[in-house]
Amino acid sequence: MDDFVFVSGRVSLDLAGTLLWRRSRRIELLRSPEELCRWIHQATLLDAPGPLDARALSRTCRLREAVYTLVRAWPLTPASDSEVREALAEVNEAARLPLPRHQLDEDGRLTRTGGVDEVLGAVARDAVGLLGGADFARVRECSNEDCTRLFVDLSRSANRRWCGMAECGNRHKVANYRKRRQAAH
Repeated sequence: MDDFVFVSGRVSLDLAGTLLWRRSRRIELLRSPEELCRWIHQATLLDAPGPLDARALSRTCRLREAVYTLVRAWPLTPASDSEVREALAEVNEAARLPLPRHQLDEDGRLTRTGGVDEVLGAVARDAVGLLGGADFARVRECSNEDCTRLFVDLSRSANRRWCGMAECGNRHKVANYRKRRQAAH
């Protein structure tokens, strides 16, 4: 069952997007270690994430919040508060963790193995690369005023407004259509 959305263009932002609607009704998508296993597998970080526990879930959610806080506040300024500086320390600490092990078998199939440390290492290094690279200038927040998903706008015209058309973009289109229909009647 594919129930996670990967529309952000970066795995670190996709992880940050597992807490939806942060300004209003806050919907947590990683409610259990089993859901975290599914997210890791669907994100193609590991082939078989193996059994994870509550501590792994807590560590992942802590990194998720650090990534979100840091991306929203980047670049740091002398006035950046302690929460932002703690987020930077969290991301940097996780970025020093090992990465998933990638190997090819004799048939040319890629296998990705590791545990929660490798997942956190991969996500944090992705965040560091994003914040320290050219793509950061193209980070946007969804234009849906309730949505708080962040994404990298890689469109040619650099004017992408929605995290994804399946949810926020279509909602906007439907709302505009209804307004036009009401105005015409």
